[in-house]
Amino acid sequence: METVHSTTPLLALLASLIGAFLILFTGGKRPNLRELWTILAAVTKFAFICSMLPYVLQGKIVEYTIIEIYKGIALQLRVDTFGMIFALLASCLWIVVSVYSVGYMRGLSEHAQTRYFFCFALALFGATGVALSGNLFTLYMFYEILTIATFPLVVHKETPEAIKAGRKYLAYLLTGATFVLFSMGLTYYLTGTLDFAPGGFVAGHGSKELLSLLFVAFIIGFGSKAAIMPIHEWLPSAMIAPTPVSALLHAVAVVKAGVFCCLRVILYIFGPEVLSDLGLWITLAYFVSFSVIVANIIALTQDDLKRRLAFSTINNLSIIILGAALLSSQGIRGAMLLIPFHGFMKITLFMCAGAIYVKTHLENISEMEGIGRQMPITMAAFTIGAAGLTGIPPVCGFISKWYLCLGALEAKEIIFLMVLLVSALLDGAYFFPIIYGAFFKRPKFVKSKFDEAPVLVVAPIVITAIGSLLFGLFPDAFIHFFKLASLSAKNILGG
Repeated sequence: METVHSTTPLLALLASLIGAFLILFTGGKRPNLRELWTILAAVTKFAFICSMLPYVLQGKIVEYTIIEIYKGIALQLRVDTFGMIFALLASCLWIVVSVYSVGYMRGLSEHAQTRYFFCFALALFGATGVALSGNLFTLYMFYEILTIATFPLVVHKETPEAIKAGRKYLAYLLTGATFVLFSMGLTYYLTGTLDFAPGGFVAGHGSKELLSLLFVAFIIGFGSKAAIMPIHEWLPSAMIAPTPVSALLHAVAVVKAGVFCCLRVILYIFGPEVLSDLGLWITLAYFVSFSVIVANIIALTQDDLKRRLAFSTINNLSIIILGAALLSSQGIRGAMLLIPFHGFMKITLFMCAGAIYVKTHLENISEMEGIGRQMPITMAAFTIGAAGLTGIPPVCGFISKWYLCLGALEAKEIIFLMVLLVSALLDGAYFFPIIYGAFFKRPKFVKSKFDEAPVLVVAPIVITAIGSLLFGLFPDAFIHFFKLASLSAKNILGG
């Protein structure tokens, strides 16, 4: 593949970093200017990333080496098709969540808003760095920046419950980081490089037992951020954070970074050939299938709306890893498509939960009966997101889950096809009672007249809901997620 040397990846990163410090220096004395920096930084980052898209669609790599640290180890940004998917998702949704955050934080008169917006920008700096990393060393650096930047967001409320959730968040993620650090060192020892390569680069390096140990350590390390069961508990606990933070954790940055890194390990460090020879793919597939089913069963029992959405996220993250673990062309394509499509649908659902809280201060599903009469726009958007995650057309979730099912058939693994179908049924079992209660039951604690949240809260919800529909109807529209996923699968499988 042809390599284009450009500073654009660095400029995309600096947009959010400079924006973060402009937000900090502006402070709370000039909130309008502070929030203007937030929006401008988000739009600028997205523009820089979009400017690289034509090169990547032509099969080229956009690369910028910041500094070479040691032989085979460099701080390097390298934009390939898979990294572009995550970068586009994070930068696009940052614009939407920034607008939503302004309406949410002002609507609730939240404290420490400058710290909030500063950490939010730093988190996107870390997430975009993960997406654009050209090697494991660079990825690890931004991976840890993302963890530290999101900690103040998790503990934003500063209550005992929030502090406890934040400690759990750090305990899980930093423990996982030690496994990644060990894995990174062992990888360099075995291969002499940390550079990602489509189809992997560890073949022929090390014994079967040593490579199996390396793979398990990688999956534990990155799987902690991807909330694979049983190392998932930090994620439901982190729902104590403000709703825009929950949206950031689930749809844009943290867990998406975790699952993105898992796919980097599966497809760009080990690769289909090595995983097939070692038989590790089937072990991973069964392991994450457990998360897929159990997370959905637990979601059925949750009355708190954000916790139900959290377990739904755990389910979908494991589905993404399952698709990649099948090592089939259609499975890889479906897994990569589900990363951005799940982002659009899940951020819609979390923003709907936030809109309900801003307007009614309700958090429990049992108290939301009839809320569709008061907030019909919000609940219509919720219905679109829920239908998509269940796999109902024409929402984009159907496209990604269709290819995941095709991937299971291509791999001739009917049991994993059944896992995907059962998961979809359970999705419907915990989403559609919420929708039915909202529109067809008598209101208990809500008004029966139209009374939506402020426009800065509702408008982003409408945008992401429409986006979820448009990507379902035209999966290659606007920013070419479908073509990027297809090119990635082709590069990985060598054809």
